[in-house]
Amino acid sequence: MRSTSRRLLVVGTIGAALVASAVPAQAQVATASRVVLAAGHVDVVDVEYEDGALEIGVHDETVEPGVEREPDDVLFKVKGSARTTVPADPAFGFLGVPGAPVWILPEAQDENLLWPGLSTEELEAGLFSGDAVMLSVVRVVGPGQLAVYTENAVGQPNVLADSGDGTPDAVGLSVADHLHANWAFDQAGTYTVKVRAAATLAASGQRVSSEIVNLRFVVKP
Repeated sequence: MRSTSRRLLVVGTIGAALVASAVPAQAQVATASRVVLAAGHVDVVDVEYEDGALEIGVHDETVEPGVEREPDDVLFKVKGSARTTVPADPAFGFLGVPGAPVWILPEAQDENLLWPGLSTEELEAGLFSGDAVMLSVVRVVGPGQLAVYTENAVGQPNVLADSGDGTPDAVGLSVADHLHANWAFDQAGTYTVKVRAAATLAASGQRVSSEIVNLRFVVKP
């Protein structure tokens, strides 16, 4: 399993008891059934390969040391302060009409918001063909649309997934890597993002995939 010391590469750029001193009170709250994560670094997709199977977990670094959580045990909170407006630049048309509200968990860290990452850091080089893993956004269920995108050095977007133009969407990941992106929701409410990871074993050519897991986000007005 993973060590407590983690390498971070920025690309393009529940439980009844919690240790209160380990994390700001606003960042993590225990509910009856789930841990609510609202600020700090969390790998919302943490891909691992164990016992011949790909698995997706959540690596929570809002506590020290970081812990692994089951996706069903976590609720990701998008605070109202994440609300902004769609830029006038036509390149951002996938977010909606210019000036419309949009809630964004940003690619670059904002300490007041959740900083969601995608991690394949526990996957060894040479295990999969091309050292590649495909993350599929199988379906997004919610009141609006979700777009996941990065921005280049001059602020132009590269869309990784967009439920607004249909799903599934495929996000290519490299093994032993870490990716941060903008997660944009165009309406407040509760979303379930269904994801699955797949790869081809280099030695045998066998295709392996994880179970579909549910990532739950609640977007506050």
